[in-house]
Amino acid sequence: MPLLLPDFTPALPEIFLACAAMALLMLGVFQGEKSAKEVSWLSVAALVIAGALVASRGMERRTGLEDMFIVDGFSMFMKLFVIAGASIALIAAIRFNAREKTERFEFPILILLATTGMMMMISANDLISLYLGLELQSLSLYILTSYNRDDVRSTEAGLKYFVLGAVSSGMLLYGSSMVYGFAGTTSFTSLAEIFGSTDSGSIGIIIGIVFISAGLAFKVSAVPFHMWTPDVYEGAPSQVTSFLSVAPKIAAMALFTRILYDPFGHLVGEWRQIIATISLLSMAVGALGAISQRNFKRLMAYISIGHMGYALAAFAAGTEDGVRGVLIYMAMYVFMVGGTFAIILCMRRDGKAVERIDDLAGLARTQPALAVALAIFMFSMAGIPPLAGFWSKFYVFYAAINANLYTLAILGMVISVVGAFYYIRIVKIMFFDEPAGAFDTPLGAELAGVIFVTALATVLFGIFPSPIISGAEAAAASFFAG
Repeated sequence: MPLLLPDFTPALPEIFLACAAMALLMLGVFQGEKSAKEVSWLSVAALVIAGALVASRGMERRTGLEDMFIVDGFSMFMKLFVIAGASIALIAAIRFNAREKTERFEFPILILLATTGMMMMISANDLISLYLGLELQSLSLYILTSYNRDDVRSTEAGLKYFVLGAVSSGMLLYGSSMVYGFAGTTSFTSLAEIFGSTDSGSIGIIIGIVFISAGLAFKVSAVPFHMWTPDVYEGAPSQVTSFLSVAPKIAAMALFTRILYDPFGHLVGEWRQIIATISLLSMAVGALGAISQRNFKRLMAYISIGHMGYALAAFAAGTEDGVRGVLIYMAMYVFMVGGTFAIILCMRRDGKAVERIDDLAGLARTQPALAVALAIFMFSMAGIPPLAGFWSKFYVFYAAINANLYTLAILGMVISVVGAFYYIRIVKIMFFDEPAGAFDTPLGAELAGVIFVTALATVLFGIFPSPIISGAEAAAASFFAG
């Protein structure tokens, strides 16, 4: 009897990235620390190739690895932006690591492994493959967070992230075991068939969904599972926070969408109010917590919490419009937040990194191009047209209103207006306060290139949003067609 091997072709980009990480690890081991820059650029090339492999799959829905792995238009869209976020963070970190004398070849390899885990999360079609991808991402991020081994803040941030991450993983595992115990399967396809025929779940299934949602809410920094975010963002090395703030959020939001819409889509009435409540609390805590912040990285932590709240507002709709809103929001989020953190990496004065918001004082007079770029990102995150952030919030609230979530949409708009205060405050400090002194120059071609590309994308996708919107519509249609 011939041996039947599982179909590995749907997971070809992930397999390629894992093999590339192992090959680059060997290169780094044999050449030593002098290979750090070379390994970094080769890692960027590996991400580009992986992106090309993802795009080549098209919108066709396919499963592999014994139905535990799925690719479709939704996974393609999200994977491309995860790769974009990882590439932005990696390129921006090359010059920063050289300046801080923290160049080690392990850094880009850990980013490759984390990205591989994120791509596995996005394509998970089983509770087991979901957990494997999640832990591959998490273990890499725990190490990256404590990357500066001799810095107390970095090791403290890594320890906090590890302990709380272990708790969230335990909650997710417990929820998964509850679902398996009451449904008798871990396959998303089988779960969808079971709940599609009954349209209701037992109390055990509901408890399982609650625990799974809690575990994933931790990964996206949603309230009340956000407590780790400000401390970890502030304490982790800036180049790590740049990566931590973008790519893992996209992957976790994609996984959130996959698991609640796909196997538990028929139970939308059971989980919608939970997600709507988490969304509203995240928007409120993000906005109110950000107002009093003086450290820029800590401010970005609260901004990230708020952004996840807005994305979850579309998610709570439980409709195709909701999935489209999530896709558009996370796509725009990559450029706004990725570009902002690239500017944070430029904040260096007299040979030392600075992080306070007051250090931006008078930046428009000392380095006007940098000030204009940061103003673009701030206004975009505030949702001011004609920048990309306006469309992301528009489609989020549009999905919520179409799902009759009027209270959530109205309160979200009000909180968005309140949140504009701290964005405009940064612009005011840059353009109207007395200069605190110029940042060290030159910035470096890598950082300057990342800032220019992300700022340009933020403007262009605001004026011409059609490519992102049409791509998100096709991805959402592909997701629901399956």
